[in-house]
Amino acid sequence: MSDDLILASGSQIRAKLLRAAGLTVTASPARIDEDSIKASLLAEDIPPRDIADALAEAKASKIAARFPDARVLGCDQVLAFDERILDKPATRAKARSQLVTLRNRRHHLFSAAVLYEAGTPVWRHVDRADLTMRRFSDAYLDAYLERNWPGIGESVGGYKLEEEGSRLFARIDGDHFTILGLPLLPLLNFLSTRGTIPA
Repeated sequence: MSDDLILASGSQIRAKLLRAAGLTVTASPARIDEDSIKASLLAEDIPPRDIADALAEAKASKIAARFPDARVLGCDQVLAFDERILDKPATRAKARSQLVTLRNRRHHLFSAAVLYEAGTPVWRHVDRADLTMRRFSDAYLDAYLERNWPGIGESVGGYKLEEEGSRLFARIDGDHFTILGLPLLPLLNFLSTRGTIPA
């Protein structure tokens, strides 16, 4: 097995982070019914951490079935707020509503990754970050949306921390890579321990 990695996601930021770390990555987005999986798990009162893990597993499993000899990484991120899970905003109005809801309050991001080798899961990790938004004005919010929509529609919560979204926050507790949607350091540690990448 080569040290190449198939990323079961269309996320450009995840692929960029992996390549920047020196990994050879091919993106092969997994098409799964995330809404149905989430709804089923929420109906069973499964916690957000485990939902993120299940979604990452579903993506990795689907692509690993197509490429049984490959090393496949599935990832997902769940935003938990006030006992709810928020999804990627489908419209600018939805993004505004979510950001108003999160304003001046704390929410949690759970980033999960599951690695398959030769069709079998060999590693998984879920990390959590806690983020507190500042009390930004309606005028700033509207200007922010004008400048950043539709790109922020690709992210849960309606912000990208690597872009202007950083201005929305008063405090962040957690790993930067986790907030971007990938527990990168634990993954690299695992790959180096296994001898997949030079240690």
